Amino acid sequence: MHASATRLPSAAAWTVGDITVRRIDEIALPPQTGPWLLPGATPEVVSQLPWLKPDFADETNVLRLASHSFALTVDGMRVLIDTGIGNAKTRANPAWHDLDTDYLTRLAAIGFTPESVDLVLLTHLHTDHVGWNTRAEGGSWVPTFPNARYLTTRTEWDFWSTTELDEPRTQMFRDSIHPIRDAGLLDVVDVSAEGTTVAPGLTLLPTPGHTPGQVAVRIDSRGATALVTGDCVHHPVQLADDALGSCVDIDPEQATATRRALLASLAGTDTLVLGSHFPAPTAGHVVTDGDAYRFLPYGM
Repeated sequence: MHASATRLPSAAAWTVGDITVRRIDEIALPPQTGPWLLPGATPEVVSQLPWLKPDFADETNVLRLASHSFALTVDGMRVLIDTGIGNAKTRANPAWHDLDTDYLTRLAAIGFTPESVDLVLLTHLHTDHVGWNTRAEGGSWVPTFPNARYLTTRTEWDFWSTTELDEPRTQMFRDSIHPIRDAGLLDVVDVSAEGTTVAPGLTLLPTPGHTPGQVAVRIDSRGATALVTGDCVHHPVQLADDALGSCVDIDPEQATATRRALLASLAGTDTLVLGSHFPAPTAGHVVTDGDAYRFLPYGM
């Protein structure tokens, strides 16, 4: 395989050519997350997939999920892919409400101080992917990464800016999106069907369905490739049945079609897959398993 992995004191890390990708942990999501998020992945379904244990499901056949970001340096730029849930945010989901994590300390431990981050790629504008866009300061929300450009897709921005939002999502836009827009840090980019390169070795690939403008992020360096899934694939259980959708997919039929095409393109390749909600070991490869797929963790 092209990609190699090593364990660092502060973060899991994988090398993709000349690029090192590090996982920055925020929190392990509580056990009730799986049954809510992927209701079709019942304990009975999970019990038929022994390869999910112990990393991706527990002994009671409940899925494990996590919240994290990926950090990497390309062409001298420090890049963050997604920003998690965030601290001290008012959230309807109790697992996300008023968190107090050491996320920024973990970033700083790898040299990514807030002021040093150059680019933030947002796979989509859901609450658990944009939270650390901002932090509390003096009774208001300010950009966490004041020198960064924050990128979202035009399709994503246009959808949310013209959709009537419920109060929880309105609150999220008020505390995590509008402050970066008002500071002039938010860039809206057009993404072609074939993908759009936004930095050397970083390409946004359209993966619509979960949200209209969601993207996966492909990382290319010296012939090696990795892919950060976003929420096109929430959990490895979806490799066994690509029709297992999320309860918050905006277009479930499109989400399934997108996931099916993406998995087919990844199966049997050397592309290192980095799941945006996959718990440790997080990284691995898509391999064929009968008429479906399974996730083979890196190094196995």
